[in-house]
Amino acid sequence: MKLEQLLKGVSVKKIIGNGEIEITDVKENSNCIGKGSLFVAHKGKENDGKNYVKQVEMYGGVAILSESEVETHLTQVIVEDTRKAIGQLCANFYLNVHKKMRFVGAIGTNGKTTTTHMIYNVLKDVGKKCGLIGTLGCYYGDKFTKASLTTPDPIQLYKTFYDMYVDGVEIVVMEVSAHAIYWQKVFGIDFEVALFTNLSQDHLDFFKDMEEYKKTKISFFKSNKCKYVVTNSDDKVGFEISGLIDNSITYGIENPADVFAIDLVESDSGVNFVINLFDCIHKVNLNYIGKFNAYNAMGALTALSLLGINPEVAVNSLQKQRGVEGRLECVHRGEYAVYVDYAHTPDGLSKVLSTLKATCKNKLLCVFGCGGNRDNSKRKIMGKISGEIADFTIITSDNPRYEEPMEIIKQIEEGILSVSKKYVLIENRRQGIEYALSIATKGDVVLIAGKGGENYQEILGIKHVYNDKDTIKEIIRGNEQ
Repeated sequence: MKLEQLLKGVSVKKIIGNGEIEITDVKENSNCIGKGSLFVAHKGKENDGKNYVKQVEMYGGVAILSESEVETHLTQVIVEDTRKAIGQLCANFYLNVHKKMRFVGAIGTNGKTTTTHMIYNVLKDVGKKCGLIGTLGCYYGDKFTKASLTTPDPIQLYKTFYDMYVDGVEIVVMEVSAHAIYWQKVFGIDFEVALFTNLSQDHLDFFKDMEEYKKTKISFFKSNKCKYVVTNSDDKVGFEISGLIDNSITYGIENPADVFAIDLVESDSGVNFVINLFDCIHKVNLNYIGKFNAYNAMGALTALSLLGINPEVAVNSLQKQRGVEGRLECVHRGEYAVYVDYAHTPDGLSKVLSTLKATCKNKLLCVFGCGGNRDNSKRKIMGKISGEIADFTIITSDNPRYEEPMEIIKQIEEGILSVSKKYVLIENRRQGIEYALSIATKGDVVLIAGKGGENYQEILGIKHVYNDKDTIKEIIRGNEQ
C-alpha cells in the first residue's frame, strides 16, 4: 500500500522524504522489521522507539512514524500522537473492514471474561456470526488462537478484525483492558455497546494510584464513540459513569437501575433470580454460581437486548451455558469439591471465597499466591481476606516472574497473620495443592485461586508448562489408585 493511502485520516504534522513509497507492513517492534516496513516509534514509559532507528534501517525498513524528527535517511512521518495514529494506520492497511462490523466492549476490573463469553455464546446460539477477543484467546467460526494480551496490540487487533470479516463475522465481542485504554489501542473503534462491570484494586504496578486507574477506565467512555453504555449502578465508579454519560443504561440489584434483579437465591449448583429487563420479567436459572455472576448475567442480557436479541431467547440460551474455563470452575466433586478460579485481585478473591463459604457444608480451604513484578500492595490485603473468610489457607507461588517466590509469600503472610494462624507456606504450587487435597475431608470445599485456565507458570522469564486443573486431576487420580 502507498504511504499516502496508509496515512488517510491520520493527524500528520509533516512528511520528510518520499510520501508515495510502497509500504509492505506496519511494525511496532524493531526486531520484526522487514523489507518495506513502516516502523512506529512510540515513546513508552521507560523506552523510546526512536532509539531503534538504526536497526530499522539495517533490517530494510523504509519509513519511520514518530512524534518528532530523528536522524535517518528513511522517510519520516511526524504525527501528533503515535498511539492514536497506529490504529488508523492499521485500519487503513486492513481496508477498514472493522467499519462493516458491530462491536461490543467490556470494561472493568473483574467480570470481563465471563460477561463477554456469556454474550458471545448467546449470539452464537441464536445464529449470529460473531467473534470473541479476550483473556482466554480469540474465537470465531471454528478457529481459536491463544492470547498473549487481553486486548491485542493494534497491528494484531486489526489483522484479527480482517480475518474475522473474511470469515463472515458481523459482531465482535471483546474485552478492553485498562492498559489497552491507556495506550489508545481501541481508539477510533465505534462500539455499539460498551459495558462497565466494576472497579477495584488492580494494576497498581503500572498506574500510580487508584485515581489514575479509575480515570483511565472512565476515559474510554469519553474518547470512544459508544451508541449504548451499560453500567453497573451498584458499583461506585459504575454509578459515576452513569452520571457522566447521557446514553447510559444501568443494571443493578441494590441501587435503582434500568435493569434490575430481585429474589436472588444462591446454591452450590448456580444462582437464580428474577430480572426486570426493560419491563419484561424473566426467571433466570444460571449454572454459574455466585452473586457476582448474577451481575455478569444482567450486564450480558442488557447488552444482548440492545443488540436486538429477544430477551426470552437470550435468557433461555444463557441458562444452557455451563460456565467459563477457569472462572469458578468445579474441577472435582466427590466427598469434597475442588474449584479453580482466576481471582488475582482482593475484590475477586473476596467474592469467590464468600460465594463458596455460603454453600460450604464443612471447611473452606484456599490455595493461592500473588504474581511477581506486579502490584505488591495487594499481597497483604489478599492474605488478610483469605485469613478472614477461609478456614485454612495454603500460601504458595503463582507466577513469580523475576521475584523470589518466598519473598512474595512472606508479604502475603503478613496480611494473614493479622487475622489468623490457620495457614501454611508451601512454595511449590503443585505441592501446595497436594497438601490441600490431602487434608480435605467430607463436605469441604477447596479453592485454587489466581491462575484459572492459564497453561503456564512464569519463572525467571520462562513460561513452564503448568495448569491447575490438570494438576488437580493428576493428584486425585493418584490418590484413588
